[in-house]
Amino acid sequence: MTAADSKIFAIGDIHGCFSKLRDLLARLPYTAGRDRLVFLGDYLNRGPDSAKVLELLCARKKTDPGLTTLMGNHEYLLLEYHRTGDEALLPYLRAMGIEATLASYEPGNAFNLRDLNFLPAEHLHFLQNLLPYWETDRYIFVHAGLEPDLPLAANDPSTLCETRNTFIDSNHDFGRKVIFGHTPFELPLVTPTKICIDTGAVYGNLLTAIELPGENFYHA
Repeated sequence: MTAADSKIFAIGDIHGCFSKLRDLLARLPYTAGRDRLVFLGDYLNRGPDSAKVLELLCARKKTDPGLTTLMGNHEYLLLEYHRTGDEALLPYLRAMGIEATLASYEPGNAFNLRDLNFLPAEHLHFLQNLLPYWETDRYIFVHAGLEPDLPLAANDPSTLCETRNTFIDSNHDFGRKVIFGHTPFELPLVTPTKICIDTGAVYGNLLTAIELPGENFYHA
């Protein structure tokens, strides 16, 4: 195999849907050591198995150098609460389904949400080392989107994790195709400048991956 044979596979928002993630990974024609696997963030909350999702990803990170994991808004807000202790963030965390994440980690045990002491050390390390974005000469991978008039590195983390309509509705050409998630669509959103692969797995729809450069889609 040569570098020309290598592919990139990106996977959209998982939200604790472990069974769909397991099935989707089994369907990908992915070769570790040759290809790159990029997760676009939102591993936690709403779905039933956040702990299992993180356990699977932590295990794969140990053996697969091509695994790249980005930060979603759900991880970002949880880590912001961990960092600041700002109680104004608690209603947002509850609205985002943090209780489902807590329930996936031995419910009934004493915990302190701000300390994140319900997380195994390996899971906490995973979350604290998520990337804000990842780029190649052809693509930009990000959870939510970008500001059209800023250099990539100048984008605020909250924009990268949380922006929505202003990015989606823009026809701005970033010079490279942007692969993102965050905003669920029934089917992947494909435009000349961007592709969204959040297809609402946690809402009863499919979990989606895209294979690049062929732009082939896989679902579970």
